[in-house]
Amino acid sequence: MMPFAVTTQGAQQPAPAQKQYGISSPISLAAPKDTDLELTQKLIETLQPFGVFEEEEELQRRILILQKLNNLVKEWIREISESRNLPQAVIENVGGKIFTFGSYRLGVHTKGADIDALCVAPRHVDRNDFFTSFYDKLKLQEEVKDLRAVEEAFVPVIKLCFDGIEIDILFARLALQTIPEDLDLRDDSLLKNLDIRCIRSLNGCRVTDEILHLVPNIDSFRLTLRAIKLWAKCHNIYSNILGFLGGVSWAMLVARTCQLYPNAIASTLVRKFFLVFSEWEWPNPVLLKEPEERNLNLPVWDPRVNPSDRYHLMPIITPAYPQQNSTYNVSVSTRMVMIEEFKQGLAITHEILLNKAEWSKLFEAPSFFQKYKHYIVLLASAPTEKQHLEWVGLVESKIRILVGSLEKNEFITLAHVNPQSFPAPKENVDKEDFRTMWVIGLVLKKPENSEILSIDLTYDIQSFTDTVYRQAINSKMFEMDMKIAAMHLRRKELHQLLPNHVLQKKETHLTESVRLTAGSDSSLLLSVDSENGISAPSPTGTMKTGPLSGNPQGRHSPVLAVMTASVTNIQFPEVSLQHVSPIESSGIALGESIPPIPSPPTISPPPKPTMTRVVSSTHLVNHPSRPSGNTATNIPNPILGI
Repeated sequence: MMPFAVTTQGAQQPAPAQKQYGISSPISLAAPKDTDLELTQKLIETLQPFGVFEEEEELQRRILILQKLNNLVKEWIREISESRNLPQAVIENVGGKIFTFGSYRLGVHTKGADIDALCVAPRHVDRNDFFTSFYDKLKLQEEVKDLRAVEEAFVPVIKLCFDGIEIDILFARLALQTIPEDLDLRDDSLLKNLDIRCIRSLNGCRVTDEILHLVPNIDSFRLTLRAIKLWAKCHNIYSNILGFLGGVSWAMLVARTCQLYPNAIASTLVRKFFLVFSEWEWPNPVLLKEPEERNLNLPVWDPRVNPSDRYHLMPIITPAYPQQNSTYNVSVSTRMVMIEEFKQGLAITHEILLNKAEWSKLFEAPSFFQKYKHYIVLLASAPTEKQHLEWVGLVESKIRILVGSLEKNEFITLAHVNPQSFPAPKENVDKEDFRTMWVIGLVLKKPENSEILSIDLTYDIQSFTDTVYRQAINSKMFEMDMKIAAMHLRRKELHQLLPNHVLQKKETHLTESVRLTAGSDSSLLLSVDSENGISAPSPTGTMKTGPLSGNPQGRHSPVLAVMTASVTNIQFPEVSLQHVSPIESSGIALGESIPPIPSPPTISPPPKPTMTRVVSSTHLVNHPSRPSGNTATNIPNPILGI
């Protein structure tokens, strides 16, 4: 039987009380009450309009497509086996199989979602065969569209659209002569003698299968996870690449909640989810099972051994060997935002329990564009659609580097990037180009004993764009007219770039006023003032980066970012800042199936702009040094957890 998940919400069967799930005893074994059943039914009804449940007809269509794909794999492997003159007895039983992982395997995929799949082959079929003969076989299928191979990716993949369903297919070659139908990928012995790319490809299936085996009630887990994933997407905290959490991380948090409340159903589990993780003592790791050593010499997450692991801010550890931290991208700001969202979710679910609110309130989008007074807007543009897709992907993957740099500034309390990107208006209506933008909200901290604060962010922006261009050049992706621009907009100016339906939100959270001004060369400064401070006219600060014509280094050498700005220091009597709890140290990237960012080639950096603290209109008192990095958080016992 193929491992295809079927999503149903059946009768709840409480798990046996004597069995312990996870690394600790459950918090509560209470069975659901009538009110819990009613609230769960209301939750299902609330989720329906959001398209989180797939119709049975569509589900059967997916199963049929995967069966066709599975038959193609078997046919292809048999052909390879015959071409290599294997014995007929081996050919008859050679096998080969398509496994699924991710949201589809977990049973929480939404309407129109793609499918993550893994092609498992025996030892005489190699990766080159997968990207040549199997690719050619797929090309001959009339149902297959948009076929493309990404062979040089960290986890090599073939992408395609099969009869209208997007599918990503990874490849793993096992050290087996044949692939049996009942193969269990959770068997750690399968990892012996495999190359690292096969181990990475297997990781998704192994983690997904392990999660499903570690939860007490799969139906309750699935419904809870559907609700939490929808909530995270509505609240703009669903993005691994930008430093929030991705699908597997949300799944593990929900699975841990299910372990702590093994007999609870979805309405209770959603509330307990917010309770547990709003109070969680980060950076203590979230673990679904005790880590086990398999002596296969593979790198695993272990802060007792790996110093870099001690810097991870919000570790959520995958349950399958080799254990990895799935949240290596989380930063001080993104963790701060997520914890605040956990607390708000807890408050809302408490209101729902008391019949003071409906479930729909939990899924209301927050007012990101009303929450802050000032924003940095990043804009990526390219002349063709194909170049734009590649360029946007690269820029987005590096935004967290800029956020991390901003966080190290002693006067920036929070740099909150909205994971949702937006199309940007064209700069020149007569010239065809493709433009995408991201928005970062800022919270500044008033310095002690001072009336004026000027923050120069030129170096931060310049370092970010330098990193993006360097990566584009090294990967031979860069083309002329691929550009990055950075600009400042106050809240009341956002309408210049964003449509009204995006900006119109219910809530308003005022933080502080920040002024960014433009004028002279090579500096980007923020000046803080109050609502009643002296106003000064200043055009929007804009930075554009890109290659200049006549560059002696050639067309593939972009000029580093140069921001034009002038200093306007504005005095203010007092600034009222929104209270933010102190957060522990920042982190170092290291995570599941994704390599740490390689150190860039050595180049001469641009001059480091000064950051000045002004205490009067005429006296400059000091030049604070830029923090060199984050200090490690002491973890007395790194394998602790509730």
